[in-house]
Amino acid sequence: MRALVIDEPGRYSMQTRPDPTPEPAEVVVRVEAVGICGTDLHIVAGEFPPAPYPIVPGHEFAGEVVALGPGADTAGVRAGDRVAVDPSLFCGRCHYCAIGRGNLCENWGAIGDTVDGAMAEYVAVPAVNCHRLPGHVSAAHGALVEPLSCAVHGFDLLPRQLGSHYLIYGAGTMGLLMSQLAMAAGAASVSVVDTNAERLTVARTLGADAAVTAADELDRPEGWEIVVDCTGVIAAIEDGLSRVRRGGTYQQFGVAPGEARATVSPFRIYNDEIRIVGSMAVLHSFGRAVDLLGQGVIDAETIITHVFPLTEFDEALHTFRSGSGRKIQLRPDGSR
Repeated sequence: MRALVIDEPGRYSMQTRPDPTPEPAEVVVRVEAVGICGTDLHIVAGEFPPAPYPIVPGHEFAGEVVALGPGADTAGVRAGDRVAVDPSLFCGRCHYCAIGRGNLCENWGAIGDTVDGAMAEYVAVPAVNCHRLPGHVSAAHGALVEPLSCAVHGFDLLPRQLGSHYLIYGAGTMGLLMSQLAMAAGAASVSVVDTNAERLTVARTLGADAAVTAADELDRPEGWEIVVDCTGVIAAIEDGLSRVRRGGTYQQFGVAPGEARATVSPFRIYNDEIRIVGSMAVLHSFGRAVDLLGQGVIDAETIITHVFPLTEFDEALHTFRSGSGRKIQLRPDGSR
């Protein structure tokens, strides 16, 4: 099979590798669509410590089950099923796994991040990680389930109150997913902040009540009950923390560099009873993301803007880095 292999930081190539054979409780998936994520860029650059080299990246994907290992059928998976695959590989033995918080696993791993992933024609995965797609959901849309499941987990950590006002920083893929979930969750209003005018237009198209380049443009001096950062940019984080209404919640969803530091007022956190919560990856949210996608809660067609053959990874990476579009996907079968 053909596979995109990151040989070492800064160096990658298309290679021919043996087709994978499923181990016990595994299946082989013929990859139909795989998304590019910021994590993939960090792996390419050598900025993701858990990743070994060489590695085949790709953790946002969907495709068809084509082979089953011994015992795989007990997970309810059959050959011919079209599935989205949860990339999470939790150890099941550590303290965090024991208390049901596998996304914080002390031995955390993920398909495409710590073991070979889906930027290849085929990939072997645990059968239990496969989630059957509804018949009307394409593989391209199915590859959005992983980022959507991250957004669903983020919402699991937010207070549930109808009529809340949301302020979301970032109108990239994750910000747009979060804003659509907020609308579906009964928000009184959803406002989006981004410096990219084209992305703000898309946010409005998808239903945001306001989409602006700075929160100062919005007339809400009392602040917002829910503020979510989907950028990881320190200036946005600090501004967002200042916009939370008394008794409200701030969520750090975007990924900032490990060494980054933001300034916050401890007195205000105390005096205004501000709740600050992080959200990391996927936890008990993948199946619900499949259901939400199938029900049309997310406008998947608008989210996906660029499709490249796997052999054009260079161009896809350049497009991602340039900030053009939203979700960029690769097709191992060479289609566009």
